[in-house]
Amino acid sequence: MSHTLTENQQIERSINKTYRKTIWNPFVQAVKDYRLIEPEDNIAVCISGGKDSMLLAKLMQMLQRYSDFPFELRFLVMDPGYNPQNRLRIEENAKKLEIPITVFETNIFDVANKADRYPCYLCAKMRRGHLYHQAQQLGCNKIALGHHFSDVIETTVLSMFYGAQLQAMIPKLHSQNYEGMELIRPLYCVHEDAIIAWRNYNNLSFLQCACRFTEGIALSGDGVGDSKRQEVKQLIRQLKKNNPNIEKSIFNSIHNVHIDTFAGYKTRGKWHSFLDRYEKNDASLSD
Repeated sequence: MSHTLTENQQIERSINKTYRKTIWNPFVQAVKDYRLIEPEDNIAVCISGGKDSMLLAKLMQMLQRYSDFPFELRFLVMDPGYNPQNRLRIEENAKKLEIPITVFETNIFDVANKADRYPCYLCAKMRRGHLYHQAQQLGCNKIALGHHFSDVIETTVLSMFYGAQLQAMIPKLHSQNYEGMELIRPLYCVHEDAIIAWRNYNNLSFLQCACRFTEGIALSGDGVGDSKRQEVKQLIRQLKKNNPNIEKSIFNSIHNVHIDTFAGYKTRGKWHSFLDRYEKNDASLSD
């Protein structure tokens, strides 16, 4: 007798089979290489309703099932002020993927949309604070966010082009304001193109950011609007035509930094100049 798979089972099977090489394997590799999950962890998987966080939730759920050691998961959805249709779409997708979500509400969109400058930065900072607080209230020691490989390289390029600094995004970090809490990025090695392919393969429809700013990008006609990140995304896409390995090169470069060749660097909040070592005739600064 044949067994008909449910929609969720088909989605999980696509991760295990069709996208094993491009999604499942790099996800598991990042978890292992960067030691993102430890036994007895209690992790709040933060779901915004977009493709990245929804895939992350499904991957974490599957990993928990197959893991050699026990850890707990809470699937946390923060409503920053979605309209009813967007809120409903998140709930329907969670049901479709069989992800048991916990929802809490904030007024972040109202606050961020009134900001004169850097609304995305303010929104992201407020979101993270609310997520840390709520996760801690639930007894979690980590929050998992859906930042992926493409976010990592775009952030690196953005910081150099528009921030006048070389700054990347690391796979995990300790919270400075919430003691005992960590942030982890399990999609660190998963390319956005693979996530988009998985979404389309399964005929899934997820949210964009759903704020007024990203709606402006959609209406701009060029897909960029005032977003520097979208501008960098398109630039990398253009450069890839002549150098297919450019994303890998950028990614590898943040794992292979030669501090001795920099005129200045910052660590633990303190700036250092190459002159500090140069005047001591440091051998590493000789030709």
